[in-house]
Amino acid sequence: MATVLSKPPLGGGLTPRPARGLLRPGWPLTAFFVGFPVWWALGLSSFLGPILALPMLASLARRGSVRAPKGFGIWALFLGWMLASALMLPDRVEPYIAFGFRASTYVAATVLFLYLYNLSPRAVPAARIADLLAVFWVIVALGGLAALVLPPDGFATPVELALPASLRGIEFVRLLVHAGLADVQVFLGYPVPRPRAPFSYTNTWGAMFALLAPFFIARGLLAGSRARRTAAKVLAVLSIVPVAVSLNRGLWLSLTVGLVYAAGRYAARGRIKALQTIIGAFLLVALIVTLSPLRGLLEDRFATPHSNDSRLTLYNEAILRVQSSPLLGFGSPAPTTIAGRIIPPVGTQGQFWLVLFSHGVPGALLFVAFFAVLFFRSRRAPGPIAFWANVTLLIALVQLPFYGMVPTEISVVFAAGALALRGGEVEPAAAAAPGVAAVPHRV
Repeated sequence: MATVLSKPPLGGGLTPRPARGLLRPGWPLTAFFVGFPVWWALGLSSFLGPILALPMLASLARRGSVRAPKGFGIWALFLGWMLASALMLPDRVEPYIAFGFRASTYVAATVLFLYLYNLSPRAVPAARIADLLAVFWVIVALGGLAALVLPPDGFATPVELALPASLRGIEFVRLLVHAGLADVQVFLGYPVPRPRAPFSYTNTWGAMFALLAPFFIARGLLAGSRARRTAAKVLAVLSIVPVAVSLNRGLWLSLTVGLVYAAGRYAARGRIKALQTIIGAFLLVALIVTLSPLRGLLEDRFATPHSNDSRLTLYNEAILRVQSSPLLGFGSPAPTTIAGRIIPPVGTQGQFWLVLFSHGVPGALLFVAFFAVLFFRSRRAPGPIAFWANVTLLIALVQLPFYGMVPTEISVVFAAGALALRGGEVEPAAAAAPGVAAVPHRV
């Protein structure tokens, strides 16, 4: 039985058994966040959460009792409700495949959350975990840059080649196992290679860029040696190009909200130098966009609504159809009932709509409530890394209406939540760059 506590004792978590062999404590996190490109090239990245949940679950089992933060029961209720909604699945193979995929991802993210929350800070400090997430952001940024110069179709992965033709013929499955670099779209009137490497969708790339950015800021721009910060600044400037070319308004909005929130928190505490850093970043981005061809690209994007109409149509249909099954939903997204329209299934184009349509009104309320609890409970968490993890949680909340969280985003969000809630863990003063004030222990 899990032991649910409001927070772990001072020093954090349970003391793990001594590491044996060549594997360091917390190695599944390194395999996930830093090893992600390898899994992507193999065709396994979409299933990485369930794969690495197995050793994390084994680690939790060896500990005996497992600690969980206050409010975790909300998520446990969601998991139970989600599983119950399988009763509403139609009698076809594809919905069961999609349901099983998403359910395994939710369960795997839960294991990751508890695993990270219970890790001893002495064995795996918060700074080390934040470094892994910062490296993951670097991987995402480099994937975006690669998508602009390499063939967009990418390559067939070993898993894709090994699948039977019947499975490869299912578009949902093919997208999960194919290593594509970009989605070339022409809705602006000319081809634009929207980055998606190392993910299956360009929206996933945009969501992950924004969710991981706070950790890159904390550990790349505001921490470490001068050489490290300089390299981080160069990559941050270069990343503006794929961010603009992605045409991801959800990325632009959620990251802006997160940084404005961080700036407001800094200003409220009088942390002027850090506030100046954020304001300077905004001004630099505006200057680069204004004086480069990116300006025309962004103007064309805002002048071309493109997906607005289809998204609103899907959202309206989801609201109308869920009224016929408000408690359990329909188990999985379903084709639209609107004739003559070629649009994605109802219950897609946003995690909130996915949960509402698939698992009903109670499922949606439980899902949103848990992430809201994570955000509000971590607002006063001590230390700069916990502060920026809290920013990631806000970005995740902003993204709920228009970005999905499956299969990878939810793992990053849960990692941020666990980092922010690990009590009694204060990062060393060196976490802030020389000359840049760290976030106070209470902000």
